[in-house]
Amino acid sequence: MKLTIVPLTLAICRLAADEPIPGWALSRQGFFSITVTEDELSIVCPVAAVPAGVTCEQPWRAIKVLGPLDFALVGILAALAEVLARAQISIFAISTFDTDYILLKEQQLERAITVLKQAGHDLFGELTCS
Repeated sequence: MKLTIVPLTLAICRLAADEPIPGWALSRQGFFSITVTEDELSIVCPVAAVPAGVTCEQPWRAIKVLGPLDFALVGILAALAEVLARAQISIFAISTFDTDYILLKEQQLERAITVLKQAGHDLFGELTCS
């Protein structure tokens, strides 16, 4: 698969399910994702957008599967997750209409790149972040 590194440092935040979506989550600075369930409100956004006091895990980095991907394709995330799981690298996956993203802790990014390349995947992009 052809993959690219998203050049942002991300946070994964958890808010109560009944909280309104906060304005800071809508910064639209390159990458953000909001998921609401009956149990929680999860927000993935650049670290710089998260105000003090918000429950979150950081720093995370994202690897994007270059798309668009056809909905008939199967096993895209599974293939990547399997390679990373064998290397003991935990992931947080997000899918969009066009493609998939794998988020991983920033300190595991270089190792993830190495094992993904060894598994035959093509990675494009720099390790830089903002």
